[in-house]
Amino acid sequence: MSNLLSYKNYNGTVEYSKEDKCLFGKVIGIKSLLSYEGDSVQELEEDFQDVIDRYLEDCKERNIEPEQPYKGTFNVRISPELHRNIAVYAIEHGKSLNAVVEEAIVNMVG
Repeated sequence: MSNLLSYKNYNGTVEYSKEDKCLFGKVIGIKSLLSYEGDSVQELEEDFQDVIDRYLEDCKERNIEPEQPYKGTFNVRISPELHRNIAVYAIEHGKSLNAVVEEAIVNMVG
């Protein structure tokens, strides 16, 4: 079960403000700050979708490319020992380091 909203390949968080007695969230995976809120789950989902639609329309009007979340590249810091072990594993199996890491991630979250 996920606490993320999804719409048009964008994801957003779901949080609760006890002080304001409302739900709120922000779009994750992009640098632009896109936030939304609602008094119910339905309102939150509607505002989330409206924020994405307005963002995409604004980008279109300004003739700029909207940010795409999760471009498929990211940096990971691991211990030197684990780095060495996975590199040796990749060599022994005739695969690139990227292919082995991708395979491990697919096996975990597939």
